[in-house]
Amino acid sequence: MLTFLGFAMVITFMYLIMTKRLSALIALILVPILFALFGGFSGKIGPMMLEGITKLAPTGVMLMFAILYFALMIDSGLFDPAVRKILKLVKGDPLKVSVGTAVLALVVSLDGDGATTYMICVAAMLPLYSRLGMSPRIMAGLIILAGGVMNMTPWGGPTARAASALHVDPSHIFVPMIPAMLFGVFAILAIAYMYGKRERARLGELHLPGDVVDMDHSEISVSQFPDARRPKLLWFNGALTLALMAALIAGLLPLPVLFMIAFSVAMVVNYPCLQQQKDRIAAHAGSVLAVVGLIFAAGIFTGILSGTGMVEAMSKSLLAVIPDALGPYLAVITAVVSMPFTFFMSNDAFYYGVLPVLAEAASHYGISPVEMARASIVGQPVHLLSPLVPSTYLLVALAGIEFGDHQRFTLKWAVLVCMCIMLAALLMGIFPLFSSL
Repeated sequence: MLTFLGFAMVITFMYLIMTKRLSALIALILVPILFALFGGFSGKIGPMMLEGITKLAPTGVMLMFAILYFALMIDSGLFDPAVRKILKLVKGDPLKVSVGTAVLALVVSLDGDGATTYMICVAAMLPLYSRLGMSPRIMAGLIILAGGVMNMTPWGGPTARAASALHVDPSHIFVPMIPAMLFGVFAILAIAYMYGKRERARLGELHLPGDVVDMDHSEISVSQFPDARRPKLLWFNGALTLALMAALIAGLLPLPVLFMIAFSVAMVVNYPCLQQQKDRIAAHAGSVLAVVGLIFAAGIFTGILSGTGMVEAMSKSLLAVIPDALGPYLAVITAVVSMPFTFFMSNDAFYYGVLPVLAEAASHYGISPVEMARASIVGQPVHLLSPLVPSTYLLVALAGIEFGDHQRFTLKWAVLVCMCIMLAALLMGIFPLFSSL
């Protein structure tokens, strides 16, 4: 009975969000409550939901302050010099333009917001592509590949979902994955170099018109709020961000606490006026609410799934189906299937519906939940090419290309980047190829 209820609940949840009958936020709350009532758990629903929410509270706090912190850094102009330097260096060389696109996208997508990344990168690079005669498909492909790798940061979404679904610390997922992500970054830069060489051979190194070469780079900014820029505090903001990253990697304090402290210090130094602080928070409240609300709603879903015993019953059924010979390979299997699964279904459906069942089954073979969480985020570069990702439509519209052309051009490279990340993770023992237990 519990197995049937569990699978029915997951399938219902996935159906409702994939057919857009309900938003993920509402489905995560209502669907598990209805199934818990149907299963006769009415007296235990409250404590189960509260326990789930309590477990996810640190993740919600971390996401809220991480999003606010990086939004604040973009508003203050921390990344403006990097953008200007890239645009000055590329000039009329297709090779430099291609590699510069990848580097720019990697820098800008650090905030975890795909739509913002696409708007900034396309606005900065498309005029150069047009003047040089380079294919905008290259630009769109490199931007989305960079976004796919940087989407694996704790504040990007998938890592937070995996952490909340399996009740593990996001930093325990992300920090060990950094070396593997760097392999993905190198793969993207290699792809950019290859296409840059090809375009340079086709077009040659061109001399752009004076209005492009001699443009006033001092006016270029990735901030959408010119009044919020703080160029005089550039060095302070840079040092603060580096210190935050170092503390994060070293694990000096829990992630939520680190981002709360860094955000508070950045806000007081950059915007000492109380009204300015209110304006900055209000400007990004929509992004924060959308993400944090989803995390707490997921607490209800995972709390009921675990509290009723559904996930345990489902995992036992899955174990009965999986051949014993494949059980020890569940981590690498999860990494591989994360590509097609997150392409054909939303991140919410995969991380809250499929991953907990796989992780519970894997635990019987000695594979820990955090290792399964790391494996589950490998497919993110492929995920962003899914027709279920709204921001991808924005990218192709801004670049002036067809969605199908974009998929055909980029998908093979997205798979290659995912495979590079997975191979690096296996070689470094970030998650196991085979569990001997």
